[in-house]
Amino acid sequence: MDKKIINSKSAPAPIGPYSQAVLVQGTLYISGQIAIDCQSGDVITGDIVKETHQVMNNLKAILSEAGLGFEHVVKSTIFVKDLNNFATINKVYGEYFQSNPPARETVEVSRLPKDVNVEISCIAIA
Repeated sequence: MDKKIINSKSAPAPIGPYSQAVLVQGTLYISGQIAIDCQSGDVITGDIVKETHQVMNNLKAILSEAGLGFEHVVKSTIFVKDLNNFATINKVYGEYFQSNPPARETVEVSRLPKDVNVEISCIAIA
């Protein structure tokens, strides 16, 4: 198996023993991203719109490092702390997938790393 680790300096470093992404046989598996600003290291919470944009920008940086874009994403998973934020998160998310959006599930969870409100992972095909 040809496995390549993908790490972007434009996305936050992992906060545990995992990689930002792994590329295997043309498929990119991106670990869940939260709203950490990689420049400052600050966790963005308190404004679900800004938080979701930061998550999507972190995903974009990792996709870009692998030579891909959102058009290559075939599957994503959204974890939210409060489904009452779903409509707002969905609106921001939709800005990044304006045509042919990927398959997806959204799951409400009781807690996320660093007490953020949203975490998104995805799978892309090169």
